[in-house]
Amino acid sequence: MEIYDIKKMLEENSERLKKIKEYLDIEESRKRVEEIKENLKKREVWSDQEKVKKLGKESSKLESRINLYEELEEMYEEISVILELYEEEHDADLKTQAEEKIIKLNKKIDQVELKSLLTGENDYNNAYLEIHPGAGGTESHDWASMLYRMYKKWIDNKGFDMEVVDYQSGEEAGIKRVTIKIKGDYAYGYLKSENGVHRLVRISPFDANKRRHTSFASVFIYPEVEDDIEIDINEGDLRIDTYRASGAGGQHVNVTDSAVRITHEPTGIVVQCQNERSQMQNRKQAMKILKSRLYQKELEKRQKEREKIEENKMENAWGSQIRSYILHPYQKIKDHRTNKEIGNVEAVLNGEIDELIFSYLQYRKMED
Repeated sequence: MEIYDIKKMLEENSERLKKIKEYLDIEESRKRVEEIKENLKKREVWSDQEKVKKLGKESSKLESRINLYEELEEMYEEISVILELYEEEHDADLKTQAEEKIIKLNKKIDQVELKSLLTGENDYNNAYLEIHPGAGGTESHDWASMLYRMYKKWIDNKGFDMEVVDYQSGEEAGIKRVTIKIKGDYAYGYLKSENGVHRLVRISPFDANKRRHTSFASVFIYPEVEDDIEIDINEGDLRIDTYRASGAGGQHVNVTDSAVRITHEPTGIVVQCQNERSQMQNRKQAMKILKSRLYQKELEKRQKEREKIEENKMENAWGSQIRSYILHPYQKIKDHRTNKEIGNVEAVLNGEIDELIFSYLQYRKMED
């Protein structure tokens, strides 16, 4: 990269930083953090622990926003200083430093601009992710496990935490179902783009005749909701079943019926949990997941969003897919909602899905 290109990129990033500062509302955020600090100094506030908890969470969120912007600003200033030194000394090492840092800054700004598209009420929340294979036995079970691996890689790349809530292996290969909880800022906002049916076309490794197969798996995303949100769940509407838990890949088998399955009969929503040690703990976690799903369903109903949860639970087969992953006779990934295409299938299956996420969020913003 020539020094001219570095300077041009820095100039462009200066404009992008101005927009980010406006989007993050940095000045108002700083004022609000000071207000919260003053409130927390008052003795009467501490008599209401719920209020203290809410103020602490709000402050933490705002400080994270401020720190992010200040980090970008610091990176920008550092590159500016390096370029000034280069003008005086023409040291090749300084040019290399500037090039490396401008690439890093560019990538960081890209990530922040992606967050600027996350303005939904629950976008900041943790998320639950479910994967269910479609018809097709071993083929679809294996495809579900490939998607599971893809999302785990993405979670690792983002530095998020993951907890397996429910897992059942396929008889021969892959998985029959999996539910995971993703903990991280904007986890739901990012992953809501993945809601729907995913289609795979490839030469089957399970077919001795090496024929091409098409497989389907559905991915369902919903946000973790706060404990203080009121969701009225009538115990009489619930069917609660218990069964023996087994770990991923049969690594652990519990001799007691500790796993819990709850069916909310009015809506048909089914949630399962088997990762906790006791039936009581699994029931508590399952109820929390049910609450999240019912909240999301009601929220989307109230807001009359174009894509409601029930519309996303499409038939797990032809004509309903949101995205195709084609491995044969050529390699391509296509998102059918945005028409975004990516040729590097291997990278995507290794968790590099941000480009697809960004494209979807831009698409939704234009649609809205």
